[in-house]
Amino acid sequence: MKTSAFLYPWDVVGDPDAATRVRDLGVQQVTLASAYHSTRALTSRHPGRRIVTAEHAAVLYPPDPARWAGRELRPYGQTWVAGEDPYAEAAEALADAGLQVHSWVVLAHNSRLGAEHPDTSVVNAYGDRYPWAPCIAQPAVHTYLVDLAAEAAVRPGAHGTELESCGWYGFAHLHAHDKVAGVGLGDAAQYLMSLCFCAACRAGYGGQGLDADELGAAVRRALEPVWAGSGSGSRETGWSGVEKLLGAGLADATLRWRGQVARTLQESAVAAVRQAAEGRDFQVLLHADPAPYRTGANVGVDAAHILSTADGVVLPCTGDDAAREAVLGPFAGLSGVRAANFGVVTGMGGSPGTLERDAAHALSLGATELRLYHAGLASGPDLETVADALSRIGR
Repeated sequence: MKTSAFLYPWDVVGDPDAATRVRDLGVQQVTLASAYHSTRALTSRHPGRRIVTAEHAAVLYPPDPARWAGRELRPYGQTWVAGEDPYAEAAEALADAGLQVHSWVVLAHNSRLGAEHPDTSVVNAYGDRYPWAPCIAQPAVHTYLVDLAAEAAVRPGAHGTELESCGWYGFAHLHAHDKVAGVGLGDAAQYLMSLCFCAACRAGYGGQGLDADELGAAVRRALEPVWAGSGSGSRETGWSGVEKLLGAGLADATLRWRGQVARTLQESAVAAVRQAAEGRDFQVLLHADPAPYRTGANVGVDAAHILSTADGVVLPCTGDDAAREAVLGPFAGLSGVRAANFGVVTGMGGSPGTLERDAAHALSLGATELRLYHAGLASGPDLETVADALSRIGR
């Protein structure tokens, strides 16, 4: 059973002990960020710093000038890690320590892209733009993301990749100084708030027999009780909750359009990565959720389709037994990698103390690999607990 820990290049660059420390956890692989969104990260063990502020979404390697010459949408370079190619430097150190390296590529999550090219963003039913969420239905965005996937995934020394946000992003987004919790939104209301009404999506709804103006009005009517209530908002969850809010006919038509767009992006991105890796044994996984209407880092997918497209999935398994059963159950009986992803940073809601028990439960449900989020962000005591758990798992 393979276990991989997530890392950023800045966790390794400038720290000669980082690779050995990660190897000694008992993992065999590292999933190393090559294209990532903006973040502020603690580097509690680094000998030279304690905070890295990644000010915008960027690639952590030098992008190919020939690939992007003359193109309006192109990846941004980074300035917060020393060196021309921090990804390559970190990957080499990890490989020298005996760890297999896979790239970690974040796609449809880019606030700087939305700020500089606002027409690329998701637009909700009220006309508000989500600058962090590129609309994947737009041809220019689709092309950009597919080319980014190919370049950022197939880095020198990488044996595979994990594509995050390879699908729809929407309302849910942890933002700086977030002030959106005043009204509770279950995932059904969040789906309605994530529906896009840009020109491309309006045309797409038309292809499903919907009038985009009428659909937008229906979404606003469905959400009005949420805003007009006492602050309790909407607790509706699941696809049945979406149908209750919007009506089954309208809900199903929106999901047909969005599912078609997402599947096309996923097929194109995986094909582009495989073409770029031609001649190499290169694994392609997607961060995913088996509920097709879900948006975000773990994009909603159809289980059978995604495992016929990619080599497997990475599934969010932090939580209780029911949560793991919900994400792993739809993949039962299907071939392909099913990597169970566990948060191991206590301060970010992870549970390293229950890792052994939770991993055993995931394996009993059909998980084939483990992922640990995140070896660079975890405290020393958290990592000690993880190492102890991994020493017992699989005995």
